[in-house]
Amino acid sequence: MTKKSCLRLYLGAGLTFAVLFTASPARAQYSPPAIGSPATGEQFVIELSGAYWYPTADISVASTSLNVVGTDVNLKNDLGLTDDRFPMFKIVLKPKAKHKIRFQYIPISYSQTAAPTRVLTFAGQTFARSVPINSTLDWKAYEFGYEYDFVSSNYMFVGAILEAKYTDVSANLTSAVVAGANSVKAPIPAVGAIARAYLAPNLSLTGELTGIKVPSIHSFSGHYADVDVYATLNLTRRIGAQAGYRAMDVSFGASDDSGSMTLKGAYIGGVLRY
Repeated sequence: MTKKSCLRLYLGAGLTFAVLFTASPARAQYSPPAIGSPATGEQFVIELSGAYWYPTADISVASTSLNVVGTDVNLKNDLGLTDDRFPMFKIVLKPKAKHKIRFQYIPISYSQTAAPTRVLTFAGQTFARSVPINSTLDWKAYEFGYEYDFVSSNYMFVGAILEAKYTDVSANLTSAVVAGANSVKAPIPAVGAIARAYLAPNLSLTGELTGIKVPSIHSFSGHYADVDVYATLNLTRRIGAQAGYRAMDVSFGASDDSGSMTLKGAYIGGVLRY
């Protein structure tokens, strides 16, 4: 065998060894997704999410007491309310593929000082025009629900929601002369629907709509509408980032008290799964 032939043999063996050496680790590292497995964001038993919501607000309250008819007080126009941000917390339990138990809590609180341009009557007390009023409104919004996904595949689902929305609202007005306060607590049943589709393996778009109109029952009436649309980018199976838009429209009338609250705006947050 000539030196040229030996050289070609050595070079060929070296190249073959190099290809096998580099290909083996590559084969070891590559693991194709399991056929028929759910999307990244659907593989969980417990899902925890939190966000900051930046809504614009339109809130009015009225309270009649001691046979003194209350004024329909608009917190922005009359009391100087300014828009704020609020945290949102949500827990979803998924004991089975199509069944989910949901809990959500949103603590909403406003505090402001302003001198109204008109006379206000609230909770039996009269507040003079141009006299500064310190006012607060606290709204604790709870949601307890059950979701059944009657259409479900690895990369989309459509479901029905049955919820109990518990509203706890308290309003306080205080000036240098008088003070008035009132609160309303009411459980409100609601029904709705949810749909989710994956635009990419790790990116989903979800839309929810829940609500109800309550006829007058024992001097209580009202309605509740809640729209939530959001996108989720799943960084891993357990961690994701969310951005969305939410609108809540609530009104109630209970005995001598009434109120209407509309909040709508964008939010950003994150999600953890186990």
